Amino acid sequence: MSFQSMILSGRGVTAVLGPTNTGKTHYAIERMVAHDSGVIGLPLRLLAREVYTRLVEKVGHHNVALITGEEKIAPHRARYSVCTVEAMPRETTASFVAIDEVQLAGDLERGHIFTDRLLHLRGRGETLLLGAATMRPILEHLLPGITVVERPRMSQLLYAGSKKITRLPHRAAIVAFSADEVYAIAELIRRQRGGAAVVLGALSPRTRNAQVGLYQEGDVEYLVATDAIGMGLNLDVDHVAFAQDRKFDGYQYRNLNPAELAQIAGRAGRHVRDGTFGVTGRVDPFDSELVHRIESHEFDSVRVLQWRSKALDYSSLKELKKSLEAAPAVSGLARALPAVDQQALEYLARYPEVADVATTSERVEKLWEACALPDYRRITPVQHADLISTIYADLIRCGTVNEDFMAEQVRRADHTDGEIDTLSARIAQIRTWTYVSNRPGWLADPTHWQEKTREIEDRLSDALHERLTKRFVDRRTSVLMKRLRENAMLEAEISVNGDVFVEGHHVGQLSGFRFTLAAGGEGSDAKAVQGAAQKALALEFEARAARLHAAGNGDLALASDGLVRWLGDPVARLAASDHVMRPRVILLADEQLQANAREHVLARIERFVNHHISTVLKPLDDISRAEDLEGLAKGLAFQLVENLGVLFRRDVADEVKSLDQDGRASIRKYGVRFGAYHIFLPALLKPAPAELITLLWALKNDGLDKPGYGELIPMLAAGRTSVVTDPSFERTFYKLAGFRYLGKRAVRIDILERLADLIRPLLQWKPGTTPRPEGAYDGRRFMTTTAMLSILGATPDDMEEILKGLGYRSDSVTAEEAAAFLANQGGEPTEADTSTEAPVEHGEADAGSEAEAADADHAAAAQAPVVEASSDEAPAQAEEPVEAKPVLLWRPGTRQDNQRQSGRHHGDQRRGGQRHGQADGREGGRKDGAPARGKAQDGKSGGQRKDRPDRHERGGKPAGVKFEGRPPRKEKPLDPDSPFAKLAALKEQLKK
Repeated sequence: MSFQSMILSGRGVTAVLGPTNTGKTHYAIERMVAHDSGVIGLPLRLLAREVYTRLVEKVGHHNVALITGEEKIAPHRARYSVCTVEAMPRETTASFVAIDEVQLAGDLERGHIFTDRLLHLRGRGETLLLGAATMRPILEHLLPGITVVERPRMSQLLYAGSKKITRLPHRAAIVAFSADEVYAIAELIRRQRGGAAVVLGALSPRTRNAQVGLYQEGDVEYLVATDAIGMGLNLDVDHVAFAQDRKFDGYQYRNLNPAELAQIAGRAGRHVRDGTFGVTGRVDPFDSELVHRIESHEFDSVRVLQWRSKALDYSSLKELKKSLEAAPAVSGLARALPAVDQQALEYLARYPEVADVATTSERVEKLWEACALPDYRRITPVQHADLISTIYADLIRCGTVNEDFMAEQVRRADHTDGEIDTLSARIAQIRTWTYVSNRPGWLADPTHWQEKTREIEDRLSDALHERLTKRFVDRRTSVLMKRLRENAMLEAEISVNGDVFVEGHHVGQLSGFRFTLAAGGEGSDAKAVQGAAQKALALEFEARAARLHAAGNGDLALASDGLVRWLGDPVARLAASDHVMRPRVILLADEQLQANAREHVLARIERFVNHHISTVLKPLDDISRAEDLEGLAKGLAFQLVENLGVLFRRDVADEVKSLDQDGRASIRKYGVRFGAYHIFLPALLKPAPAELITLLWALKNDGLDKPGYGELIPMLAAGRTSVVTDPSFERTFYKLAGFRYLGKRAVRIDILERLADLIRPLLQWKPGTTPRPEGAYDGRRFMTTTAMLSILGATPDDMEEILKGLGYRSDSVTAEEAAAFLANQGGEPTEADTSTEAPVEHGEADAGSEAEAADADHAAAAQAPVVEASSDEAPAQAEEPVEAKPVLLWRPGTRQDNQRQSGRHHGDQRRGGQRHGQADGREGGRKDGAPARGKAQDGKSGGQRKDRPDRHERGGKPAGVKFEGRPPRKEKPLDPDSPFAKLAALKEQLKK
């Protein structure tokens, strides 16, 4: 290739060169509209959109076309075209051609495109090359005869040194070179100074214009941008601050050279208004030589332009690659590094499916055309090549891109939810398909897809602008700062739902009688905002106090956290006092609630709390105020109130024993039940009373933060009769919720009394008098039944834990022994008598009232265990063949059981594995633990009572002999006035 063939004449070409703010772009637009047709190429899609808008204002939208890689607005017979440099036509018949920012011909990534256009594209009448003065020598070398016009800057550019970001003057632009850094700086400015607009080259024109609009209209005083603002964007910037001075140029991270810094710094100042530049953040101050060069616009000339051959050989893939690697034949041009399109070609040439298809010049050319697809998404070269491969396969096989495939890709991008990074990625994705839709011949229906992708990009752009504004612009602070600078009085108002507004901007929330400043309200305007808000709040507090004082109880509520709420807002909290049923009320109100208003509010809340407690806990409240109780009954009632409605019977056994019938009757009429295990108020075993009782106890005992607080009430509300215990919970919470803690399970108190009702007849049954009830054994012991398991919602293993926890002790016999004994009692054992394996589903039981037995109190005293300690375990047996699980026979524990220690004398092993004198003590064992050798009542060894079955139990021991581990109790004389004496007399009369 000869030198002459590379050099085009510079005649008719004018280079308008100079620093920023010289009016070069404005001059080009004026010259363009002076011709009947023209084309102008710009370095950025953003700038192309700006110039397009200015031309439309001059000559009308029907005369101007906008052509970029992913956007095309082409009115019929448009006379002027605004393009990105990449989208400029290779040849044109237009009268005027202009190329802006021609110094980018030295850029490593895009320079070869600018070089090609400035060397080869000409207007019929006039060609303008616009750029920095550093381009003059190389242009005069490559284009002899060119006319060079240098334009001076209209205003001065001065260095202002280093300042903190939060100390930068208004109308400043902060420059960084990564999206992350831009976002971080914008976030800092939002918190400190009210907000910032952001401008990045990756933004769509619509988003960028909306962001610039925020800045230009004064809604924000700061702009955070990449070096995109250095490419001719016209902004009212007074100061440019560099937060970074290194950038990634597509190949490496490097420091910006003085000319590049000047290009960006030159955005400061407009027309004849001077501008300043400086550094901020972690950037070191510029040295004096660099400052001098920027201020005086003295920079090294561009010596080399990037170049890539346009004489491409499409005869084969090999020849195409070879032609792309051709070297320039003249000085001043350097072969460009492989760009994105060339990198894609390198990958695709290695794909067998591509190499097998690209066998003709037409197909090779089509492949090169497909490789021009820009990598908007910034994905890996391999991924980008895969996408191109898919598109190319469709173009070769079908002639157009598969529309189903394209529809799916477009659909994936068509979502406006998500945050900034998500929306930015979707915009990059839709730009890819916008580019595809604008390629001639690539789609069967290009108009449809151009409109579709444009619509989606616009919606995504609007959503992105909204997210950017929401994240980086605090409109409230921005407006308030402006009003404060104007020394204006701030107006405040309060909405019906408590939102507080100053100058129409939300500054906080009024909840009850407390005002909370909104997040971000700690800036420099906070004091003024609070002052304005407090004036409005003072009047609102007076009005609210009057409304609360007149409010009904239905407007107030006491929550489980101890807060009193009025119409949903917390107005007070409860605290402990001397009386558990009368907690103290602490008002939650700011100082603006004063004097009489404060007293009225407090008095009204106290009335509500007292009414609420006396209503929900009416049985407890009634008994606490009872005046007809005397003596032991009054003392028992006092203990019942102090323990919030539940007493363990064992704890008050002496008082109950000493309480006469009149005393019992007087306390029973208040709803108190004397159960076998508890003295309690059944009406309180419901969710609402239990929740309030738990709260009152927690207030008195600092229990609101203790483990398990509030966890048991939902179980009570669900109707659970028993629950698995959590050892981490405060144990008292079980009792407060109406459950008895019994080791691994806790059982509802009223259900335990129903259990006592089931056990009582089994222990009172006398063999030979009446048919044996299910579960009865020998009148002294009983077996668990399905009915017991059902009401407890427990398994047999759970039942064993529960009975042990209640103080019952067990003896074990084999299933065969139990069956034989029961048969001797006059009936075959039922399945329930001997079953120990069948699990029972956890059921629910009604917590309603239960009929007490005629002599429930005496029965309770007779069968209530003396202690509630776990039974001792039997000694380990020698290994034997696996046998059926033994049947457990349960009996009330005794003091002797409690005194025996694990591991004491266990007695001998009897035939069949029978054990006597176990640690838990079978009833009938002697105090020393030895087996009893009982005698018949006539005193003769081996004698038998006539009313007992003639059958030996367990290895020959008389089954019917009753062994006593303690002297028999003396029978008390029956009170002739008791209901039991009267019942006995009635029975005697009936017999007669």
